[in-house]
Amino acid sequence: MFSPFMMAAVITAGLYAGFMLTFLIAIMPGLGALPDDMFTATMRRFNEKVPGPVFLVVFLGVVAFPAAALLTSGGRDGGERLLVAGALACAVVSHLITIAGNIPLNNALAASEGGDDRAARAAFEPRWNRLHRIRTLVTIASFALLAAVAL
Repeated sequence: MFSPFMMAAVITAGLYAGFMLTFLIAIMPGLGALPDDMFTATMRRFNEKVPGPVFLVVFLGVVAFPAAALLTSGGRDGGERLLVAGALACAVVSHLITIAGNIPLNNALAASEGGDDRAARAAFEPRWNRLHRIRTLVTIASFALLAAVAL
């Protein structure tokens, strides 16, 4: 089932999983050590910069490329199709978590600028981190499933 769409699916899923994992294991722990005012200011700046054009290509690609691979796979091996479908499902779940959970928290943090940084952080950080851990695991699962097809 390896096609240009599958190649793009594996690449975008790997890039996205790496991005998510970097936030999980390095960026958020580093920010967690900052005082409230620095934490909230830094997260607000990240949230302004992350949804740029390159990120959006990767963000959309982790859903679009596996979907395209499935649609163009014809009568290929059912096991491979199942792995790609599972990867696509994981990517969709990750995006739903992002859209329904993390983005509203990002927006609330942005709206709190100029207010009580301690309260803003308390309302943001634990929930955002919990959601991010879940979407990171689901994103890594998506990449692993696609990588299995590539082997």
